Amino acid sequence: MKNNKRKNTDYDDDYRIRKIRKKACPLCSNKELVLDYKDPEQLKKFINERGKILPRRTTGACAKHQRDITIVINRARTIAVLPYSQN
Repeated sequence: MKNNKRKNTDYDDDYRIRKIRKKACPLCSNKELVLDYKDPEQLKKFINERGKILPRRTTGACAKHQRDITIVINRARTIAVLPYSQN
C-alpha cells in the first residue's frame, strides 16, 4: 500500500513576499539641512499630532540622526518652543 501524500506545489502563490524599500535618511541625503532646536516648523516633521517623537521606521532617519532628532526635540520642549503634548 502506497502512502499518497499530496505535495503542496502552490506555496509560492500562498506566501507572497514583498520587498519593502528602505527610506533614505532625510538628514544624510540633504547635507544642507541642519537641525535647530529654535525652528519648530522643521521639528514638526518629526513629531505626530499628539506631540510624540516619531520612530525611525516612520521618519526614515538613520540611528545617528534619530538620536540627534530626539535631543533637539527635547531641548525645544525644555525652552517651550514645542509643547510636551497636544490635547
